[in-house]
Amino acid sequence: MKRFALIGAGGYVAPRHMKAIRETGNHLIAAMDKNDSVGIMDSYFPDADFFTEFERFDRHLYKLKRKGEGMDYLSVCSPNYLHDAHIRFGLRMDADVICEKPLVLNPWNIDALKEMESETGHKVNTILQLRVHPKVIELRTKILNESTHKKHQVDLIYITSRGKWYHSSWKGDVSKSGGIATNIGVHFYDLLSWLFGEVKQNIVHLITEDRVAGLIEYERANVRYFLSINENALPDSIRLAGKKTYRCLEIDGAEFEFSEGFTDLHTLSYQHILNGQGFGLEESRASIQTVYEIRNKQAIGLIGDYHPLAK
Repeated sequence: MKRFALIGAGGYVAPRHMKAIRETGNHLIAAMDKNDSVGIMDSYFPDADFFTEFERFDRHLYKLKRKGEGMDYLSVCSPNYLHDAHIRFGLRMDADVICEKPLVLNPWNIDALKEMESETGHKVNTILQLRVHPKVIELRTKILNESTHKKHQVDLIYITSRGKWYHSSWKGDVSKSGGIATNIGVHFYDLLSWLFGEVKQNIVHLITEDRVAGLIEYERANVRYFLSINENALPDSIRLAGKKTYRCLEIDGAEFEFSEGFTDLHTLSYQHILNGQGFGLEESRASIQTVYEIRNKQAIGLIGDYHPLAK
């Protein structure tokens, strides 16, 4: 049984990590969040020590380490802009790290973390859950085994409604969240690079506080994408059905359905990590580079081959 600690226990994704820790037969010894609305812990690890101040969390884990009872893994579920610092903390405490997406905000952060891995002998893992989705694995095998080298034509839509709170939180601050493409889209860009290879061209047609659209040319595909947190961007049929989220991936005109089981992949990801098969720093590089470029590019406007929903 491995001993886990977790930073960001009050966050949206933290329960998936707690569930994964429990379902893989391991134990959460301590958790931290600056907010104390963490009643969800009662469902998983009610006996875990909990802290609202990082300094006390740090001191507690250091004491356990000195007694030979320190953490084996640190799960990082904190806001995006804190991931880099919290990963470093875990490595300095002689633990491997499992970090939620996005791993970091900037490509050069990966290089610095690789140096820390070498210095400490511990590994940074990240949650790239779509890479363990059975249907995605099957699709990738099919693409890689194609006899022709045609470019696939791909359309990606991801709309997940967020209220006014979003813009008042750290998620609405581009310097902290990385913006829409990073915050809600980084796992899709990882999926696209994993399926279709290296990015050849990255064009941004539209970028605002609640949506982003563009065209990315990969080795094996041209991908038009549209991402938004604005409920008004949802197709009428989705809104009328009372749904708040819509995702669609079309490849050469055919929809690829992978919504089933989409939110249940953290336990499988943890199993891979615990078996030494987790995704590390280099596996994250392509998607981090892609969203960094999107965030820093000037939108060219609705010219060329743009996504229809960008109008």
